[in-house]
Amino acid sequence: MTAEGTTERVLRLLSLLQRRLSWTATELADELGVTDRSVRRDVERLRALGYPVHATAGVGGGYQLGAGTRLPPLLLDDEEAIATAVSLRLASGGTVAGAGEAALRALTKLDQVMPPRLRAEVRAVHGATDTLVGSGVEIDAELLVTLARACRDAVRVRFLYASVRGGEERERTVEPVRMVATSRRWYLMAYDVDRDDWRTFRLDRMREVGATTWRFRPREHPDPVAFVQRGVTEAPYRYLARVRLRARPEQVRELVPPQVGRVEDDRDGWCVLVSGGDDLGWIAMHVARMGFEAEILDPPELREAAARLARSLAALAGAG
Repeated sequence: MTAEGTTERVLRLLSLLQRRLSWTATELADELGVTDRSVRRDVERLRALGYPVHATAGVGGGYQLGAGTRLPPLLLDDEEAIATAVSLRLASGGTVAGAGEAALRALTKLDQVMPPRLRAEVRAVHGATDTLVGSGVEIDAELLVTLARACRDAVRVRFLYASVRGGEERERTVEPVRMVATSRRWYLMAYDVDRDDWRTFRLDRMREVGATTWRFRPREHPDPVAFVQRGVTEAPYRYLARVRLRARPEQVRELVPPQVGRVEDDRDGWCVLVSGGDDLGWIAMHVARMGFEAEILDPPELREAAARLARSLAALAGAG
């Protein structure tokens, strides 16, 4: 093989080692289309270049990329590494559509190989910086990195979680799948080991989050975005309202954020809005403000709340 081919393969090997926590020599050989012996030689080439590749013998052993003094694959100097990490931490807030998730993936890779002295510099800069990004809940970037790694490496996570009502904390052990960001909050979709079911968790209610060493086999799971949206719009509330609207789904979605309501397509130019709430009067008011012809499907009490709202508005209009 030519020197160019060897270099390309070594870079592919480096990329694979960044992708997940641990690989066996056989797995790497299959991915690269070479022998186990070639994998061992390429690992030695990476080590000679300054990349710390750790090897573990025995059952379950393999190769793992450790933190070191070089920052693959761009070999950033200290100032460039700090600037990049700080920028990624800010971008991971999700203020630009599509940028938050990509920034988080990049931050996870960069944090994995960044020396401790540079991590401390990044934390210092981040701790001294405020941003004006609206009324969303701020999440520690290190928590995002911890969960992102656990999702990538398929390892269980343990944390304390505060309940919606009362704030009582209980320990939870989960198999994380995906994080989902709305305009205001971050959520984790995970399989709750103790409750034997899929759950949605708000990151701002988590404490003492730690990844375990327990690897799990990924399960078939619902679509994370749809699952989180359903949990956010339905689970925490006393009432779940379903209202038919004479409007196209995209028209309603422009007015209703995904964390507030779910819009389902219906027939003949109608759609169905599903939204939760603790006050039926507020639901009736917001539906009325959208200005579309509407038909209340559930619950029946919402019709009574709408009638009370209509009487109040009529009296208000007549009082002038």
